[in-house]
Amino acid sequence: MKYKVIRDFKDLQDNNHIYRVGDKYPRGGRAKNERIKELSGYDNKCKVTLIEEVEDNG
Repeated sequence: MKYKVIRDFKDLQDNNHIYRVGDKYPRGGRAKNERIKELSGYDNKCKVTLIEEVEDNG
């Protein structure tokens, strides 16, 4: 699955990398399912949804 950033945030688990709206997540490799769940929900330090799944059209 692919994800995109819907709200700017600093990823404390990725060397404080700054993600901007529209960026793909993660920037390289794969993220753990637990981290995806945390960032796509409200169970994170910001208490807001930070990423969302995007359709993979190919």
